Amino acid sequence: MGFVEVCIYEVKADKVEEFEKLIEEVAKHHRAFPGVVDVRYVKRTHRPANFSMVKNGEPAIRLTRTSKSVTYVMCWELDNEVTHGKATRSGLEKFYRRFTRCLATMPKMILGERIQ
Repeated sequence: MGFVEVCIYEVKADKVEEFEKLIEEVAKHHRAFPGVVDVRYVKRTHRPANFSMVKNGEPAIRLTRTSKSVTYVMCWELDNEVTHGKATRSGLEKFYRRFTRCLATMPKMILGERIQ
């Protein structure tokens, strides 16, 4: 099984366009790194209305209110934790300053082994 990182980013509202251009570069860099299985980014655009609607299979509601930050989630899978360390270092050396300029807070990271 692979090694997975899920990272949650809160991006400043005025830096969304810059961040989205940057993650295109970051994803391309990571995909080219030996041992990387997959890299995906998700922008939070919807939310569940309430749990009853979820249980009834009703669709999520599109976010409409302007907020101070926009949430993004990155999920990438690598062959093992050693590759993860090397790929993370490589990415940080290349993109760290540009990345942190876009963030409202430090990212939240979840690391672990894929079980399915």
